[in-house]
Amino acid sequence: MRNDMNDLAKNIRKVALGLLSLLVILLFYLTYIQVVQSDFLIAHSLNRRTLEAFRMIPRGMILDKSGEKLAYSKKVGDSFKREYPYGSIAAQVVGYDSITYGRSGIESTFNRDLTGNNTSIAHLGAVSHLLTNRSGNNVVLTLDAAVQETAYKALGNHKGAIVAINPSTGAILAMVSKPSFDPNEIDQQWKRISTDKNSPLLNRVTQGLYPPGSTLKVMIAEAARREKVIDLKEKIYCEAALKIPPDYVLQESHLEAYGNINLEEALAVSSNVFFGTLSLKLGYKKMENTFDRFGFKRSVGQELQEVASHLPDFSSLGDGDLAQTGIGQGSLLVTPLRMAMLASSFANEGKIMRPYLVDKITDLDGSLIKTFAPAEWLTPTTPQLAGEINKMMVRVVRDGTGTAASLPGVLVAGKTGTAENAQGDSHAWFIGFAPADNPQIAIAVIVENSGFGGSIAAPMARQVFKAALQ
Repeated sequence: MRNDMNDLAKNIRKVALGLLSLLVILLFYLTYIQVVQSDFLIAHSLNRRTLEAFRMIPRGMILDKSGEKLAYSKKVGDSFKREYPYGSIAAQVVGYDSITYGRSGIESTFNRDLTGNNTSIAHLGAVSHLLTNRSGNNVVLTLDAAVQETAYKALGNHKGAIVAINPSTGAILAMVSKPSFDPNEIDQQWKRISTDKNSPLLNRVTQGLYPPGSTLKVMIAEAARREKVIDLKEKIYCEAALKIPPDYVLQESHLEAYGNINLEEALAVSSNVFFGTLSLKLGYKKMENTFDRFGFKRSVGQELQEVASHLPDFSSLGDGDLAQTGIGQGSLLVTPLRMAMLASSFANEGKIMRPYLVDKITDLDGSLIKTFAPAEWLTPTTPQLAGEINKMMVRVVRDGTGTAASLPGVLVAGKTGTAENAQGDSHAWFIGFAPADNPQIAIAVIVENSGFGGSIAAPMARQVFKAALQ
C-alpha cells in the first residue's frame, strides 16, 4: 500500500512539474509576442484586430508638399472609409487601405503614424486602443501633385515609369508607374487587379528592373575621365561596328559610322563603338569599382522598398560582355530610381542625396510632430568631373539624340537610351536634369517596349520638366 502511495505521489509531482513547465513556456512565448514581436504584429497589414479597431478612428491624411489631399478618411455609418482623390495617379505611392486585403504604399509603411498608434504603449495591444488618440496624424509627402499628374498623363497608355527628384535634397517630386489601379476600388476590383498580367500593383520605379541601355554611358564617360583612359580632346575612330576577339561584334545603331570623334561628340550621338572601346580600356576591375562608387551595390534604405540592382560577375566577363555592359546591356538590370539618382550626381556637383518620400508628420491641427531632413548618401565623383559630364549632357539635348527634351529658355541636360530587351521590343529611356546651370529636378523615364528613347521618352521628360519649373 505504501509503495502505491509513493508511486501516486511521484506521478502527481511529475504531472505538476510538466504542467508548470508548459506554463513557463506559455508565459515565455506570450512575453516574446508581447515585447519582441509586438511592433511587427501591430504594423502587419493583415492584422485584422488592428484594422477593425482603427476603422473606428479617422486615419490621418496623406498630403502632397503643398497640402493637396492624396488620401483622407470619410465617415460612413459608425466607421470610416478611405478616399483617394487622385485615384490611379498616385496609387503605387500612396497605396491602399483595406480590411480584406491589408495595406500597401505609404498607407502601410506609415500606418502607425496615420492611426496615431505610434506611442510607447502600442505594444500593449488591445489595451492601447483605449489609451491612444481618437484620430490619426497626417503624413506630408515630398510629392508635388501637379508634377505627379503631369508625369502620369505624359506616359499615356504606355507601360513604364517616371521618377523625378530634387537633386540637391533627394526629395521625390513624382513617382509614377503604369499600368496603375484605382485604390478607391481595391475591394470591388481586387481579383481583376491582383491577377492582371501587366502587374498594376507593382511600383515600377522601385521594383521594376530594366537594362539601362545608353543612359549608362554618362557613368562610363565619368569613369574614363577619372581613370585617365581618355582626355577631352582625344578622338577614337568609330566604324559601324567594333570587332572584339575572338568572335564578337558590337554594332552601332543603324550601322552608322561616326569616324573620328571625341568623348563629348560620342555621348551626343550615343556611339556604341566609342563606349564599348572605353569599357575595354577600363577593364573589368575598374568597371566594377565604378558601379560600386555610384552605389549600385548598396541599399538606399527600407522606406522606398527598392529591389537590388542585378550586376554581372565582372571577373568572369569576356571582352564582348564587358563592352555590352559598358553600353548598358548584357545581364545588367537596374531600377528607374537608380538612374534618376545617377543623373542627380552630375546635377549636384558629384553628390547623391538619399532619396526620400516623406517630409514630415503633423497632428490633426497641423502642429509638427516629426520632420525628415535631407541627407547626403554618396559622393561618387568630384565637382570637376560632374561639371564635365553636365556639359556633355547639355550637348546631348542641345544638338544630340535628346533634342526632344529641350525647353525654350531653359538649359536642359540629358541622355537618351534604347535598351534591347530579350523578352520583346526595346525599352525607351531618358535621364536628365534642369536647369543644367541650377538644377531643380532630375528625372528618369522608362517606357517599356516602345522603341527609341529620343523620340518616345525624351518628350515625356520635357513635359515633366515644364510642369516642375513653372
